[in-house]
Amino acid sequence: MLSRDLARYVDQKRSLGFKFESQNFVLSSFVRFAEERGDRYIRNARVLAWAAQAPSPEHRRARLLMVRRFALALHAENARHQVPARDALGQANAKRRTPYIYSADEIERLLRAAAALPPAQSSRPIVYVTLLGLIAATGVRIAEALVLQLDDITADGLIIRESKFHKTRLLPLHVTTRNALDRYLVARQEVAMADRALFISAAGKPLPYTTVRSVFLKLLDRTGLRGANAGRDPRIHDLRHTFAVRSLELCGLDRIAVTQHIVALSTYLGHVHVRDSFWYLQATPVLMGQIADAGEALLKGGAA
Repeated sequence: MLSRDLARYVDQKRSLGFKFESQNFVLSSFVRFAEERGDRYIRNARVLAWAAQAPSPEHRRARLLMVRRFALALHAENARHQVPARDALGQANAKRRTPYIYSADEIERLLRAAAALPPAQSSRPIVYVTLLGLIAATGVRIAEALVLQLDDITADGLIIRESKFHKTRLLPLHVTTRNALDRYLVARQEVAMADRALFISAAGKPLPYTTVRSVFLKLLDRTGLRGANAGRDPRIHDLRHTFAVRSLELCGLDRIAVTQHIVALSTYLGHVHVRDSFWYLQATPVLMGQIADAGEALLKGGAA
């Protein structure tokens, strides 16, 4: 019975546009565990016993929450399905790594170091200059950038297909970003390969993340940025955080502009909810100064 319930639940999720592959795998494990013990309905004790088999507290809680969402859907149809409490295995201990906000000078140094990558006459320097420059200029995820195809560059902008949240979006590009991509495309034509991936190695194969990560660490060495984030290395992903923060700084004290910008930024970054974009915002001297000015204006009787 639980197997049929799971099949219906998965079909419903996929009809809404979710791939639901990893979730289906995990929930199938729970259903087998429960049915082997004779369960026809979800039981809280069984959920906890199954979740306890996971190797870490984080994995155990993730299991619990996944089954809990399944249980909520079934409970709406039949109250015999029990719904475990979300904190049955304790509260989440969210750990957010503090992002590193690059200065304009640091980004320029990274790009200069990328342009000096050996071999000098190969396509390698312009590949990494364009890849890192694109992330810094648009805030795309590194995973999104590495799966871009040549056909994703259009007259209207850059098409990001099937991103983290399984949504496709169009990114309008600043003229300087578009010009940089056009220069890269000219250089890329010299690598006569059939692969349609936008970013390719000298061998004409799509760039794997592990290779990009290794090269990025070398660039950190050459720019003196190793350990710059309170003893930890800045990440490629921090370029995305930097894009979000620097673009917000440009709004100044205009409250309407800030409100409109947050909505636009969330869409541009490919977030499902506006609240997801707040995770990317980090206090900077410019933002703190703007907040102080807004507070002073409010105290003086003006509009903050």
